[in-house]
Amino acid sequence: MRIAVSWSSGKDSLLTLAKALDEGHEVVSLLTALREDERVSVHGVSRSLLREQCAGLGLPLKEVLVGDGTTYEDAHARAFDELRDEGVEAIAYGDLFLEDIRDWRDSFHGKAGLPCVYPIWGSDTRVLAEAFIDSGHRAVVVCVDTRRLGMEFAGREYDREFLRDLPECVDPCGENGEFHTFVYGGPRFGKKVRFEKAPVIERNYTDPGHAFSFGYCELIALSPEMENGGNGR
Repeated sequence: MRIAVSWSSGKDSLLTLAKALDEGHEVVSLLTALREDERVSVHGVSRSLLREQCAGLGLPLKEVLVGDGTTYEDAHARAFDELRDEGVEAIAYGDLFLEDIRDWRDSFHGKAGLPCVYPIWGSDTRVLAEAFIDSGHRAVVVCVDTRRLGMEFAGREYDREFLRDLPECVDPCGENGEFHTFVYGGPRFGKKVRFEKAPVIERNYTDPGHAFSFGYCELIALSPEMENGGNGR
């Protein structure tokens, strides 16, 4: 099928892309939701770094701007119309085992007339995490939910040492929202994404009856001058 991949900029999206390509699908586009501040929803990755990432993968990016009076559903419905015009037959998601999220996606997509596929659904998350690392791809942890994981995990490489240090209650792929990653290199990349890490900061959010705290490690794209100075990671 001709598909688009829902792209968060993280490792599960990369694994979804890789599995879809291995299964023979033609990936027409990567599809990413951006907030009003031009950052990837939840992950907090900047639009400029996202664009460099997709360029490194050699795939087109379709940006979906959410906010400023535009809901997630309305913004995506318009994007789906555009993708159908480009011959896209389905959207691939990197969900692993959260049934409620999958049910919501299937319901929303059913109304929009563009079905979902889930290439890595049901995978053992420990096996999947180790497969990502063994594949040679590189990722950095950009966000942690401090209710579940300490601030010190933000900014770390997603590697076997990271997996060993995770508390037993935390999923190795962060499927319950414990942490989020940014993929910056590996076999699927024609060009590695260069960046430097800003100090980790804490951001607090409130919903009715709930308070949330997240630790963010912002990644700052390196200019050619900075790259030549050897500051890349």
